[in-house]
Amino acid sequence: MKKEHSVTFNFIMNFILTASSFIFPLITFPYVSRILLPAGNGKIDAAAAVVTYFSMFSMLGIPTYGIRACAQVRDDKEQLSRTVQEILCINAVMTALVYVVFGASLYVVPKFAEDRTLLLVMGTTIFLNMAGVSWLYSALEEYAYITMVSLAFKAIGVLLMFLFVHDAGDYVVYGGITVVSNVGSYLFNFLRLGRYITIKPVGNYKFRRHLKPIGIFCAMTIATSIYTNLDIVMLKFISGDVQTGYYTASVKIKTIVTSLVTSLGAVLLPRLSYYIEKGMKEEFKRMASKALGFVLLIALPLAVYFTMFAYESIGLVSGKAYLLASWPMRLIMPTVVFIGLSNILGMQVLVPTGRERQVLVSMVAGAFVDLALNLALIPRLGASGASIGTLMAEIVVVLVQGKALKGFLSELWQGLKLHYYIAGLLPAAIAAQLARMALKPIVDGKFALEQGCFVVLAVTGALFFGIYGILLLLLKEPITMEYIFPILQKLGKRNGTRKDEV
Repeated sequence: MKKEHSVTFNFIMNFILTASSFIFPLITFPYVSRILLPAGNGKIDAAAAVVTYFSMFSMLGIPTYGIRACAQVRDDKEQLSRTVQEILCINAVMTALVYVVFGASLYVVPKFAEDRTLLLVMGTTIFLNMAGVSWLYSALEEYAYITMVSLAFKAIGVLLMFLFVHDAGDYVVYGGITVVSNVGSYLFNFLRLGRYITIKPVGNYKFRRHLKPIGIFCAMTIATSIYTNLDIVMLKFISGDVQTGYYTASVKIKTIVTSLVTSLGAVLLPRLSYYIEKGMKEEFKRMASKALGFVLLIALPLAVYFTMFAYESIGLVSGKAYLLASWPMRLIMPTVVFIGLSNILGMQVLVPTGRERQVLVSMVAGAFVDLALNLALIPRLGASGASIGTLMAEIVVVLVQGKALKGFLSELWQGLKLHYYIAGLLPAAIAAQLARMALKPIVDGKFALEQGCFVVLAVTGALFFGIYGILLLLLKEPITMEYIFPILQKLGKRNGTRKDEV
């Protein structure tokens, strides 16, 4: 039987992977944004959004359903092999059908025909998503392997970018590099399947048992994508590549921050599904409650800080050409909190307990709100209108999921000290704002835009998060005391030992 790592270990591995999603864009995007400019980046992001839609129909919600289905039978190799083979066959058939439609659209849809080469290159993602069976590796909690191989391909992507992307016309090359960086590792996933399952057909297949839940998860994915990708596509058609470039510049930063918040939730689904299957209800409730507290602990300060310092963040990451993206970023950053909440309530509580229909209802409601607001606001406000639509959609999703959980939600809130977070945020925000005001005359007079933004972010970030963390320790906030304080104690003991040795 495979050794089971702790949730803490899995979280650390996934956090490293998530941190790489923060670090690598900080390396790549400032360079690419200045080379490709808003129009080129708009093409890349629009193409990525289009491919995401086709990939979504190809995958049928399998990335989430596959984790739950495989996690429940992971102790039985024959059952696991049969489940993987059944799901993979369904996935392969759908992928073939999607490629037919995708190929035809490149000649039928004028906007797609304009960027046919780019879409063909980035369209390889559809096949790699199917072949990569990433859901199996997540179900088996192979987060160490997932992290290491993903980091390797991200590093390769960075190297290729600096070698081959040198002017605005290289956006097709960069599109191919993003495929290598994001999903190139999936080829290794496919080649390693024999380590975990039987490759030869095991027989006695029951494909029908997967169709209904896959259909529900697919509908969930479609609904979610409406308010995560449709806004980009609508911006391209309604407002053009430049507004799309502004919006995606703000979304990139929001996505990086969000991934830090949801990194814990990503490792919880297989473990929580396993607890439900084994009837371990108290363990399920305890872990879900701690996860909710952890998300709020991290999401609230990140949302507040990057809303306050949107201008400096855009200036540092994207440069002078994207400064108009700061307002869309301010409007969309609060979604970090609501995405974090829906990740726990929906994907980590409702899905493992078999209530994915209720998650679907919440996402459909959010999709309708987003679509309606996009149609009303994008023609008038451009990128800012898309940000407002996304924010309101995420709020609606959380409200609907919260209503579905009712009494259980109150149990999850027990022990959480939300007022401690607010008490820590207010002094931190005031101190950071005062620091920015003091630095502004110095920065404006002596530094270029990017350098000045870096100085402001470095100083205010240290103040903001430092004060926030110290106040939580002084207030003895439960999650901080349980997880952060022991780490600080260990570091203090090590430093003390070293001093004694000297």
